[in-house]
Amino acid sequence: MKETKIYERPKSWVDGVHTHYCPGCGHGIAHRLLCEVIDELGIQEDTIGTAPVGCAALMYDYIDVDFCEAAHGRAPALATGIKRTRPDKIVFTYQGDGDLASIGTAEIVHVANRGEKLTTIFINNAIYGMTGGQMAPTTLIGQKATTCPFGRDPELAGYPMRVCELLATLETPGYIIRVSVAKPKHVIEAKKAIKQAFQNQIDGKGYSFVEVLSNCPTNWGMQPVQAFEWTESTMMPHYPLGVFKDFK
Repeated sequence: MKETKIYERPKSWVDGVHTHYCPGCGHGIAHRLLCEVIDELGIQEDTIGTAPVGCAALMYDYIDVDFCEAAHGRAPALATGIKRTRPDKIVFTYQGDGDLASIGTAEIVHVANRGEKLTTIFINNAIYGMTGGQMAPTTLIGQKATTCPFGRDPELAGYPMRVCELLATLETPGYIIRVSVAKPKHVIEAKKAIKQAFQNQIDGKGYSFVEVLSNCPTNWGMQPVQAFEWTESTMMPHYPLGVFKDFK
């Protein structure tokens, strides 16, 4: 029987390195999609990433492109400096919800409002992952965290922040989309979105923002399968998938 290869390890994914992510974490899926897109677009030698403070702080060990480490929440500012200095490069930030939507809120709003010609991949797992499972701006009402053990109370902490909807009110950013990695069908759409965001930058267009709904089994206190199901059943109603702005 003739064998047909249907998948191979992305060339931009560092070989022989095991990631530090917890079993069932969505970061690994997002990393793989990012590598596949880099390979397919042929931009490995021209790509510069900015790694955050958070669960993905060591992603430069896994993806074989140039990286700079940013202070917590400051990846958009660092990426702006890189892109303006080297406009010929493909520059992206990869940030979690605590990093982007809390500590770096001003950074992300202003980089989008300026229409910087770079790309942001935003991982929303509704909690602070690396630092101990604290409540994030994206934590859902009633969701438990180490800093709200009885569940998020809107009277005390306000309501979960919808970053795509917030940025879509600005005139300048051109491509804003929310996707998920909870199921294979969502993963396929997530890859298309990431690829489009990078293609926009290759084409010299303005700012692109891709929000990826992910999961955090460890800090949610769930098994991986349960966490993926919770992403779809509970997160998606509050964070609907779809395109919020498009250059087209």
